[in-house]
Amino acid sequence: MEIGDDRSMTCESCGAPLTGRPGRGRPARYCSGACRQRAFRQRSARRDSARGQTATSPPAQSAASPSGGLPRALDSFVGRRAELSRLRTLLRTSRLLTLTGAGGVGKTRLALEFARGLPGRHRRVDLVELDALHDGAALARSVAAALAVAEQAGRSAVDVLVDAIGDARRLLILDNCEHLAEPCARLIATLLRHCPRLRILATSREALRVPGETVLRVGELSLPPAGAGDDPVALLRADAVRLFVERASSCSPGFTLHRGNSRTVAEICRRLDGLTLAVELAARRAGTLPLTDILAGLDDQMSQLSLLTGGHRTGPGRHSELASAIDWSHRLLEPAEQAVFRRLAVLVGGFDTAAARAVCAGDGIAPERILGILCALEAKSLIVRLPGDAETTRFRQLSTLRAYALERLLASGELHLTRRRVLGWLTGLADRAGDEVFPDQVGSPLAVERDNLAAALAGTSARDDASHPRLVLELARVHYEQEQPSAAHALLTGLLRETDGHALGGALPALAARVACQRADPVQAVRLGERAVAMERTRRHPAGLANALDARAAARLCQGECAAAVEDLRECLDVVAALGKPEDTAWCTHHLAWALLQAGGEREADILMSRCLPVLRERAPWSRLAAALHTAGAVRLALGRLDSAEALFAEVLRIVPEAGFHALYPVEGLALVAAESGDMRRAVLLYEASAQARRRLDTVSEAPWRSRVEQAVARARTGLPAAAREAAVSGGRRLRGDGLVAYALRTRSDDPRTTRDDVGIGDDRRTLTGREFMVAELVADGLTNRQIGERLGLSARTVATHLDKVRDKLGMRSRIQIALWVAARTEAGQRTSG
Repeated sequence: MEIGDDRSMTCESCGAPLTGRPGRGRPARYCSGACRQRAFRQRSARRDSARGQTATSPPAQSAASPSGGLPRALDSFVGRRAELSRLRTLLRTSRLLTLTGAGGVGKTRLALEFARGLPGRHRRVDLVELDALHDGAALARSVAAALAVAEQAGRSAVDVLVDAIGDARRLLILDNCEHLAEPCARLIATLLRHCPRLRILATSREALRVPGETVLRVGELSLPPAGAGDDPVALLRADAVRLFVERASSCSPGFTLHRGNSRTVAEICRRLDGLTLAVELAARRAGTLPLTDILAGLDDQMSQLSLLTGGHRTGPGRHSELASAIDWSHRLLEPAEQAVFRRLAVLVGGFDTAAARAVCAGDGIAPERILGILCALEAKSLIVRLPGDAETTRFRQLSTLRAYALERLLASGELHLTRRRVLGWLTGLADRAGDEVFPDQVGSPLAVERDNLAAALAGTSARDDASHPRLVLELARVHYEQEQPSAAHALLTGLLRETDGHALGGALPALAARVACQRADPVQAVRLGERAVAMERTRRHPAGLANALDARAAARLCQGECAAAVEDLRECLDVVAALGKPEDTAWCTHHLAWALLQAGGEREADILMSRCLPVLRERAPWSRLAAALHTAGAVRLALGRLDSAEALFAEVLRIVPEAGFHALYPVEGLALVAAESGDMRRAVLLYEASAQARRRLDTVSEAPWRSRVEQAVARARTGLPAAAREAAVSGGRRLRGDGLVAYALRTRSDDPRTTRDDVGIGDDRRTLTGREFMVAELVADGLTNRQIGERLGLSARTVATHLDKVRDKLGMRSRIQIALWVAARTEAGQRTSG
C-alpha cells in the first residue's frame, strides 16, 4: 500500500488521515464536523478580505506585509489539532496568551493558523513581527507603524497606540518577543490595562512574565511509537511523519510512504525529536539524497546541523537553516548559561541536577548556581523537562540543540575536560555499590544513566582513562539486569580479551557466567564460573568469593548439576554469614533453598525459606522479596501444600509491576497450583496468558521452571475436552494487564471458582492493585510518602495518588486504619502459610 500526495486520503483542514472507505459515493474532504466548520469559516474570512474592510475597521498590517491582512500560507498546515483546540479555549478566558517553545518548533505557524480560524467576532487581527527589531526603545513606534497608526507630535507612541486601539475588539499577534522580553512585557501590560477588549497572542522562547499571562508550551510534533512497525497508515497518525511526507512530496513529486521506506522515515522523525523545522528541512533533502543517507547524516552529531540547511529564501533569516534558529536563542544567553548549555551536550541520555553539577560546574561557575541556570535554560526552551517527580527531575536537550551545543563545546576547547568530568561522575556512581556482596543482583545505580555511560565510553578508551574497564563492566552489568545478554556479552568478551580480567578480579568472569546463563550457554557459563572462583580464592576477598561461588552455582544449575550447585551455595552461605550482613545472608539462603528444590531437597528448602523470608520481608527491595516469595511458593507446591503455595504466588503478583516480566512467574505458579488442584481450565488459561505475554516481551524463564510448567500444562490440556481446551487457550490469549492480574487473584467473576473471600480483601470495591498493596504495606511500616517513593522509585505525588485510591477502595480515611487492615490481613496470610 502506498500513500502519497492524494488529497482524498487526508483531511483538507487538519491533515489527519481519512478512515472512510474509498469508492463509496462522494469522497470525504474532512475528518470531522469541526474541521468542516473551520474550513467554512476560513473561506468566509477570505471572501470578506477580498471585498475589503470598512472604514471603521481598517486592514490589519504587519511588518512583513504592509498591504494588510495576515500573510497567506503557501503550504499545508499539518497536525496541532490539540494545540489549536486548547488555544480556542484559552482565548475565552485569557487576554494574554504566550506560545513558548524551542526555536523551530512551529510557534509562529501555529499562531497564524489559529488566527486564520478565528470566528467572525474577531474582525481585526494584527500581526507584528519583531525578529528584525533590536532596539527595545523603538518597540512601541514599530508596533504603531505595523498597525498603520501615525505618529502625533508631542505624544508618545504608547499613548498613540492606546488611543488608536481604544475599546475595539482586536487580537494583536506579537511574533518573536524573546530578545525584547522586558520592553514587550512593559508595552503589553500598558495596552491591556488601557484597552479592555484587546487580546494579545505572543510567541517567545520564554514566558514574558506579565500579570495575567497564560503560557502554552508548544511541544514537538507527535512521533510514532517505537513498536509501530512499517504500516504506513499507522505511521501517518503521527504528525511528524505526516509533515515529512507532505514536504518531501512537494520537493520530490511522486514521493510516497510505503512499507519499504516507512521505518526509515519514522526513525528520521524520531532522531529529530519531532522538531517541526528540523523535520521540514530533512524532508526537503529527500529530493536529492536517499532516505538512508539522510538518516546516516543524523547519526553524526557533528554533521547533523550541516544536513539541516536549505530553508525557504523568503522566510525569516533565522529559519533559513536550523543552526541559525538555534544560534538566535544562544546569543540571548548569559555567558554562564552558554557554558552550561554547551557542556550539557555530553549527557546524551538526559540529566538531573546532580549530574549537571558534576559535569558543568567549574571555571567560574559555582555548583550552587547550576539549578538556577537549568531553570533559565528550560524557561528559554533550550532544554526540556522529562515527565517525573519534582524531587528527581530529569531534563534533556533535543538532538538538534545538542548537536549545536556540541559544536560550541568543541570550539571552546572544553570537550576533553568535560568528558573527563563525566567519567569521574559515573565512576562515583559506580562506587556507591562497591561494598555489595552480590552486585549483579542488587540493581546498578548506573541503570538510569545507561545511555550517558555508553556515550562516555564511546568517546574514550582504556588508554585515556584508568576507570574505563571498570565502567565497561558496569555497563555490561546494566545490560544484564535489563535482560540484554547480547549487548552484555559483547562488552564482557572485549574486556576478557583486552585485560585478561586481572584488574577487575573475579567480578568480570562471574558476571560473564551469569550472562552465559541468560544466553542459554551452560558449558561456557560453568567454565567462566570456575575461572571466577579460582581468581577470587587467590585474592582472599570474601565478598568477591561469595559472588563467584553464587555465579558458579547458577551456571551449574543451568547445566543441570544440582548437587554441585548445592555444594557451592553451602560454601557461599558460610562465607556470607561471616561478613555479618543479614540481608545478604538471607539472599544466599534463598538461593540455596532454590538449588535444594531442584535437587529434590524440598523439606530442607522449606526450613531455609522460613528462616530467610522474614529478613527479606523486612529489609529487601521488592525485586528480591518477589524472587524469594516465588521460591517459597514453589517449595510449598512441591510439598503438596497447595493453599499455602497459592497464597505465596498471589503475594508475589501483588508486589511486582503488572506490566513487566516479573509478574509472569507468579502467574505460572498459580497455573501449577490450578493443575495440581484439578482445575485444568484455569491452569491452561493462566499458562496461555503468560506465554502470550512472554512472546510480547521476548523473554523466557529458566529451563527447570519452564520445563515443570510446560509438563503440568500438557497434562491439564489432555484432561480437557477439545472444545473446553480451545476455549481456555483462546481466553488466555485475550487476558492481559489488569484483567490477567484480576483473574489470577480470583477477583474476576468469570472465574468459575471465584469466591471473594479467597483473596481476603472483600468485595470488588476493595480490590487493590499490586502497587497499591505495596504502598499500603509501607504505610503500615510507618513510612512517609516521600520515604515510600524512595523505596519504590516513585514520586511523592504518585504515592499520594496511590494512597488516595487505597483509601477509596478500603473505605478508610486515616493511615492508622490502613495499617490495622494490613496487619489483620498479614496475620491471616501467615495462618494460611503455616
